[in-house]
Order: sequence, then C-alpha cells, then structure tokens
Amino acid sequence: MTAHVRVKRIYDQPANDDGYRVLIDHIWPRGVSRKRARLDAWARELAPSDELGHWFAHDPAKFAAFQAR
Repeated sequence: MTAHVRVKRIYDQPANDDGYRVLIDHIWPRGVSRKRARLDAWARELAPSDELGHWFAHDPAKFAAFQAR
C-alpha cells in the first residue's frame, strides 16, 4: 500500500478529495472553526516543540537545522 500525503494550510478551503485531514500544531489556529476545518484528527504531539518553533521563527536560513533538530 502506498500512502499519499499532501500538505495544506489550515486556512485553505477544504476540498472533497482531501482524504483524511490531520492538523499538526500545538495550538488551534485563530479564526478557524472546527466545523470549517473539517479535520479527522488533531495530532498536537507531532508538532515541533514551542522552544524549537520560537528558535526557528520562520527563518528560511535556519530550515536545515530546524529539520535536523
């Protein structure tokens, strides 16, 4: 069996062909209702730690180190 994984932003509109939808984040995103998100699961434990996220700060230059950590 081959698994196909697609990444979408939670703010993007869900599509009928999205399949099983999982949110991977520590906190619920602002402005998105649970009904609108149409999620099958919320896997908080898979998200990077808060400490790692603050260190990374969405800096593309740090992405390789972020991935490794």
